[in-house]
Amino acid sequence: MPERCLSVVIPVYNEEQTLATIVDRLLALPQLLEIVIVDDCSTDKTAEILGRLSAGYAEIKAVRHDTNRGKTEALKTGFRLTRGRVVIVQDADLEYDPQEIPDVIAPILNGNADVVFGSRFLVRKATRVLYFYHYLGNKLLTFLSNLATNINLTDVETCYKAFHGDIIRQMKINSHGFGFEIEVTAKVAKLKCAIYETPISYYGRTYEEGKKITAWDGVAAAYYIVRYNFFCSLKNSFYQMPELSSREAPSQTGHQNG
Repeated sequence: MPERCLSVVIPVYNEEQTLATIVDRLLALPQLLEIVIVDDCSTDKTAEILGRLSAGYAEIKAVRHDTNRGKTEALKTGFRLTRGRVVIVQDADLEYDPQEIPDVIAPILNGNADVVFGSRFLVRKATRVLYFYHYLGNKLLTFLSNLATNINLTDVETCYKAFHGDIIRQMKINSHGFGFEIEVTAKVAKLKCAIYETPISYYGRTYEEGKKITAWDGVAAAYYIVRYNFFCSLKNSFYQMPELSSREAPSQTGHQNG
């Protein structure tokens, strides 16, 4: 019987069309311990749907922000409520398939990894063909992030980021909007923990279908690459140094940047 050790954090804003479907798919995961859903002050029927879901399933924890604070703030709220040995981020839309989560978290459960990124580019699986400029922007941000961190990721902007729970709960997260992806990458790189990538599918949405990220988020990401790689030390990245579970874990007196 698989260990129920997985906390899934879902930031939600105006996802009335897809939220119930995502939750249904997550509930089927054998490793699932809990789903923490943070409604970032949605203006559609998301809150109503979330209320029904949380009343119907003991695994669901639901929280609502009284104002719209952005994805990163929603994630921070969610991480504080998690209990699982493994924590993963899941978007509320249907761009990422929860059935692939067991493959993403496997390196952590096997003791090989502390953090796993699900890459849309590592090995091509099912991928919807969409915006070329988004592809270029993603590749550029990944390249710039890799230059700063000296780790060879293929997809820094992926939603599927899984963590040994202690790492993400102890991390100080200070960015805004969609800045989480860059900030967390910089800080796990400073930690010198074992980071893996696994290939995932991607069922992207158009703007007409509800996609929210814009070119300004890309500009902000470039700023965060500089800020969190060169002007933030390891000591200032975590409340307490988390214990690393991988076989590659170094001593906790490792190198500090910044």
